[in-house]
Amino acid sequence: MDNVKPLPLINGDNEQFWKGCARHELRFQKCRRCGFVRWPPSFLCPECHYTDAEMIRASGRGRVYSFVVYHMAYHQGFTDDLPYVVALVELAEGPRFLSNIVGCEPDDVACDMPVEVVWDDIGEWSLPKFRLLP
Repeated sequence: MDNVKPLPLINGDNEQFWKGCARHELRFQKCRRCGFVRWPPSFLCPECHYTDAEMIRASGRGRVYSFVVYHMAYHQGFTDDLPYVVALVELAEGPRFLSNIVGCEPDDVACDMPVEVVWDDIGEWSLPKFRLLP
């Protein structure tokens, strides 16, 4: 096993999201019928089953909905990051997004804390992560 972290796989459903990330923009699908903003992307709205959607640019702000602190690496690529925080962030636009909370000690993180997106640029990839706001 090597120390390289796994990177996302682009497919037809998530391509627009990752293109937005390359420009440091969080972009999500919004249903043109009911307005539901969804993540992960899909060909139809999980709320009303309508298939037409538009891409919106999210603010990048939200709150920690839930989180865990990893003290054990389940992939060799994360060994040097231990301990690290994996959080479910509830974005202002509605979707809950799984990512990391960075730039703080794991003990500093608590549910309902405000966060904003920061970008971890790895080669050609820009990965959305979050930092705590005061």
